[in-house]
Amino acid sequence: MSTLSYDASGAAQQAIEQHIPALVEDRIATRIFAKDHTLWGPDAESESAIRLGWVEAATVSQPLVEGILELRDALRAEGVSRIVLCGMGGSSLAPEVIAGTTGVELTVLDSTDPEQVGAALADRLAETAIVVSSKSGSTVETDSQRRVFEQAFTEAGIDAKSRIVIVTDPGSPLDKASREAGYRAVFNADPNVGGRFSALTAFGLVPSGLAGVDIQAFLDEAEEAAEILNEDSPENIGLRLGAALGGTTPLRNKIVIVEDGSGIVGFADWAEQLIAESTGKLGTGVLPVVAGPSAPEVSSGAEDVLVIRLVGAESDVQLGENEAAIAGGLATQMFVWEFATSVAGRLLGINPFDQPDV
Repeated sequence: MSTLSYDASGAAQQAIEQHIPALVEDRIATRIFAKDHTLWGPDAESESAIRLGWVEAATVSQPLVEGILELRDALRAEGVSRIVLCGMGGSSLAPEVIAGTTGVELTVLDSTDPEQVGAALADRLAETAIVVSSKSGSTVETDSQRRVFEQAFTEAGIDAKSRIVIVTDPGSPLDKASREAGYRAVFNADPNVGGRFSALTAFGLVPSGLAGVDIQAFLDEAEEAAEILNEDSPENIGLRLGAALGGTTPLRNKIVIVEDGSGIVGFADWAEQLIAESTGKLGTGVLPVVAGPSAPEVSSGAEDVLVIRLVGAESDVQLGENEAAIAGGLATQMFVWEFATSVAGRLLGINPFDQPDV
């Protein structure tokens, strides 16, 4: 497993000292992994009860691996060397980070901009298969991308059905229609996982695996991370990061996420959506800001800013005042940030799994 480390200074360290004793005493870590839906208050219980599947995603997703790799090999044998992912937001950000970090080519089509769609269609269509990802199965933008590719395949004399792979929740409109249409494969994701928490589910794994990522190793690393996070210990880095995200006093509600040598491509953008959609509730929340190491937000010293640096395992970064630094492999980091965001939601007094108002 990749080395996981966390360091904090100033307000981030004070938040740890202020909140960790209660988080440990209240067994928040093991209760999250036990899918205790009461942790975020009475108003959150109905939603939390159907949104905690992400805590076991690394294990639940293991049976998907064989089918994904078999399909990858079959497509390659047919001359398919390029995967295009049609998906928006939570359906596309994680696989984009996973593929980019592992150096695997994955074309992500997360826009209906005519130029972007046209460029995706014009590039090696004969060698292309598409993955259409939509949790609800009713995403209009994603469906329009599917239709335009289906038409292009057909016009090029390619059997369109053989080149279309679907990822959606079981029983969604897309699930039913795709099976009736006879598309190449339909993969169902765990319906008890929200889109922004879906990195370790079929939404992250199918496009990444078809593109060539070693998804078995990715899931194995995540399972090891789960063992570390599932401990009611003051040393639990997920609790510590959660305290920094949601427990500074007064609340530093601008979280500046800085890529500073982690080697993970685009991670801050993924974390930005996770935090923004999970904490912007009831007029409360924190605003994630993606910035470079030399950006003015990093050095501003503003009283409402907390800087979190994504660093490499061997980094000897010198923390400024009111900063934190975290290092770890990609699957580990994704799990840690999902866990920490749920902890931050408890400290902020909001439901991090709520779907409206995103």
